[in-house]
Amino acid sequence: MHDPGAVPACPPGLDPVAAARWLRRTPASSPWLHEWVGQRMAERLDWIRQAPQAWMSWSPLLAGEQAHRRVAERYPQARVWLAGDGAAEAARRWGMPVEAGRRWRWWPRSTPASTGAGRAQVASAGAVAEPVGLVWANMILHAAPDPRALLRHWLQWLAVDGFLMLSCLGPDTARELRALHAAHGWPAPAADYVDMHDWGDLLLELGYAEPVMDMERLTLTYASAERLLADLRLWGRNWHPQRHGALRGRAWRDAWLQAVQRELPRDPQGQLCLTVEVVYGHALRPAARASDGTVTVPLDRLRAQLRQRSAG
Repeated sequence: MHDPGAVPACPPGLDPVAAARWLRRTPASSPWLHEWVGQRMAERLDWIRQAPQAWMSWSPLLAGEQAHRRVAERYPQARVWLAGDGAAEAARRWGMPVEAGRRWRWWPRSTPASTGAGRAQVASAGAVAEPVGLVWANMILHAAPDPRALLRHWLQWLAVDGFLMLSCLGPDTARELRALHAAHGWPAPAADYVDMHDWGDLLLELGYAEPVMDMERLTLTYASAERLLADLRLWGRNWHPQRHGALRGRAWRDAWLQAVQRELPRDPQGQLCLTVEVVYGHALRPAARASDGTVTVPLDRLRAQLRQRSAG
């Protein structure tokens, strides 16, 4: 049994200031793990029959440029909104100008096709420009300083019967490093990530319907501790509130690398092993229900359903 209130405004194992600072950065390229997870999540769109007329891509640079492109190519006629940290920078990087002083801007169809976003718009911070049929949020939620507020914001974006697709890291991520740090009496090497069942309970609590949560565990292998450290830096930082309170020197880095090289589990080929747990979620925005049980259905929604049935 999972407590619906198990996910507070800020998870206790996450420093909100440090996490927010990380989300605001502009990566030189999308982390490869985010791209891989985004590809896996895009495959799950095969389960969805409805095609959104508009969809929103949250923090597209950190979430994965190639993953964004896969969704855009799947729904080529849909309007695309870029929102969240790095949305404006994504527009600039993809050669799509954003006018100063405007809340958002249409981009022409002459936009380079390689971006997969020929009809994209940028939403200003906190804006909900139009109801969308899909909110795409890849590998973001585990770093959210206030996940409740973020999930509420995504729900505001969704049209009735629109769906949220999310992925994030789960609590078994880096469990080998957590055990190593505990054995040495060092602070935790990573934030305490939330269990998928608690995310599902929170989605229901906030007003989403029919949440479906699942996860998979990956075992990544590395030839050296240096290569493992490079990937950890690419995916994020240590946002645990009890981490070391100041920057560590070269001696600490060398001691850490030696401990990882010596003590981390290895596969039969002698490669260092690291577990990554990926949580996937899908949920709908339901129609509003009155206190007497009456369901309110917008006329536009009924018309859209009739058009879809006629087209089918």
